[in-house]
Amino acid sequence: MVEFAALTYGLLASIILSAAQRNRRVARPHPPLLLYAGYLLCGLSAGLALALTYMVVTFLIGI
Repeated sequence: MVEFAALTYGLLASIILSAAQRNRRVARPHPPLLLYAGYLLCGLSAGLALALTYMVVTFLIGI
């Protein structure tokens, strides 16, 4: 299950970043769906970082 989530996250990140780079190269504004997906990816990354940090801290305190 983790492999599927990692693959989906990686594909989503690759698509969003390549589309944003292409739009920036041709000096075109980003479509709203691309912005929303980018903010979603940013939120998922921040939430995952906080969750993993919490897990490490509670593990170290529990020892």
